[in-house]
Amino acid sequence: MIQANQVSRPDIALIVGGGPGISASCARLFAGEGMKVAVAARNPDKPVLETLEKQHGVRRYACDASDAADVERLFHEVGRDLGTPTLVVHNIDGRVAGIFGKSILDAAPDMVLETLRNAAFSAFLVAQQAARVMLTNPTAATGAKGTIVITNASAALKGFAKSSAFAMACHAKSGLAQSIAREFMPQGIHVANVPIDAAIGWTQDDGSRAHRLAGTSVDDNLADPDRIAEVYLQLHRQHRSTWAFEVVLRPWMEKW
Repeated sequence: MIQANQVSRPDIALIVGGGPGISASCARLFAGEGMKVAVAARNPDKPVLETLEKQHGVRRYACDASDAADVERLFHEVGRDLGTPTLVVHNIDGRVAGIFGKSILDAAPDMVLETLRNAAFSAFLVAQQAARVMLTNPTAATGAKGTIVITNASAALKGFAKSSAFAMACHAKSGLAQSIAREFMPQGIHVANVPIDAAIGWTQDDGSRAHRLAGTSVDDNLADPDRIAEVYLQLHRQHRSTWAFEVVLRPWMEKW
């Protein structure tokens, strides 16, 4: 039973970072669950996002998530078009081309800074705007005013060799998530940090699941973004008496 200070209203999901993996899977699932869904990307005209719009009614928005004014504008436009978000997913890897596998001896400082800006700073900007608008939301039946999910990686747990820039960015996202969780969970905003310790293999045109570097999935050795999306939805629906903060996802055969 919903108490007097609680409301039941349509969920509004904003996914920041648009691609064929986790973001697309979240958009399809959330829309299928009756949510109003928005996806933001630097290039909102990607074919996968156009398909989400045509087949699932997902709204597309242009946004450079590392730019404060762009992120503020995004939340304003989503609020105007759909309503105040109740679920925000930050799903941006952030690594610039050429930084992957670079020793600290060879990593160009400007590329490192850009990686930090794309990944950690963008997560800060998105979380900042999400917290601001969610505080104005009425309390839902779960006891929450909203949910912020930050996609992270195994580099958040262990800094690999030749991955200094990405390790810094992922550790920074973990610290950000911990800080805002401690600040805003007591105010009704559920914050979750989700390190994914795996290559992510999304479904290809032929029905197989594959990753551009890790190859085709065999015996579920690659994380399935559809299953990741289910975890994100479950996090959003958790009751406040049992909110999970950090959920590490990895395939059953992953060595860790």
